[in-house]
Amino acid sequence: MILTTTPTIENHVIEQYHGIVIGEAVMGANVFKDFFASVRDVVGGRSGAYEDELTRARKVAFAELEQEARNMGANAVVGIDIDYEVIGQKGSMLMVSISGTAVRAAGL
Repeated sequence: MILTTTPTIENHVIEQYHGIVIGEAVMGANVFKDFFASVRDVVGGRSGAYEDELTRARKVAFAELEQEARNMGANAVVGIDIDYEVIGQKGSMLMVSISGTAVRAAGL
């Protein structure tokens, strides 16, 4: 499965558009409490634990996006957009949302 932010796939013709696909992952407040409790992990203004959790959430969202595309009969997703949103009361949750267009491309 090819996943790309571009609207086309170089050297491949898009034969069919299946529709919009979305993958989402939400991290709850307990994750942030854990991050703030481990301030010692911050080096050079970056938090390794926080970055690891964001990476995990992004991977979950991409897996959902890819599975939804496969279920539609697609072999690629084009025009991918990744958004991070703080949601919930007092910003207690973080959502990673990934969307794109599921397509069937020739030669994949």
